[in-house]
Amino acid sequence: MQKILITGGTTFVSKYTASYFVQHGYEVYVLNRGNKEQVPGVHLLKCDRHDSQKLKKLLSPYSFDAVLDITSYKDSDINDFVPALGNFRKYIMVSSSAVYPETEKQPFVETARLGENKFWRTYGTDKIAAEKALLNLVPDAYIVRPPYLYGPMNNVYREAFVFDCAMAGRPFYLPKDGNLKLQFFMVEDLCRFFESILNDKNDERTNSDTERIFNVGNEDCITIRDWVSLCYAACGKVPEFIEVHSESDFRKFFPFYDYEYKLDVSKQKKLLPSTMPLEEGIRIAFDWYKNKARQKEVNKKPYFDFIDNELSEAEKE
Repeated sequence: MQKILITGGTTFVSKYTASYFVQHGYEVYVLNRGNKEQVPGVHLLKCDRHDSQKLKKLLSPYSFDAVLDITSYKDSDINDFVPALGNFRKYIMVSSSAVYPETEKQPFVETARLGENKFWRTYGTDKIAAEKALLNLVPDAYIVRPPYLYGPMNNVYREAFVFDCAMAGRPFYLPKDGNLKLQFFMVEDLCRFFESILNDKNDERTNSDTERIFNVGNEDCITIRDWVSLCYAACGKVPEFIEVHSESDFRKFFPFYDYEYKLDVSKQKKLLPSTMPLEEGIRIAFDWYKNKARQKEVNKKPYFDFIDNELSEAEKE
């Protein structure tokens, strides 16, 4: 039985990851402050990752087959945490596609220049700093850069917003013509990719850190019109679309930026040859979300208020 340490373990990706590895027979430890309900079957290591003195005392006796760092967002998250670890074999950090400037050639490859992205700003530059700090301390660490993640336990109001529209029988207000394309990755596929790294027998094949950096995601992108249609279909509905051309800020009524990009995931496919079809993944996400108790876990935004009160009368007709 492999022993793994997961940072976080109480919200979306880290929570799902903890649940996934418990269910797949791993001995799972989670590091968090103990302020939220824990996933059944995990071992809680209660500490703030920035409390270096307490953290070292808590972690140094342990030896882990892998550390899955889901909650590093800046360099201090790495610098305060990694030196406190005892022995570990592999380290995997979740970064982001936000590290690539929007001006770079697409699809983005792992060796592309990193820098500020005008849509993601400090989120992206902080992730770059965290990556650099990690590779300085753990040169053979793995770095995973996903696009938009979705699936059960998602606390971000993305697919859940569309589900709410569908369940309420509302029309969907679509930015422009709805042909903007997005790239997604199911959280279960992310966990499967982690597991592929943990079980990779050829992980000593190179000393190059760039070989341990992976873009991950579905190979194909999808238009937002088609994505919304899949979300409605999961609810047993067909959307009525109303195109919005008068409002330039998508984020007031739609959960994504007006930003189209694509990651090259050819390296990922060597370890994870196939990913879950988006239609199936969205059905699974809705099966989780339709439980009313779980809907409280989602951080909902006032999209409906803006739609009902601010969009032009012509668009509402």
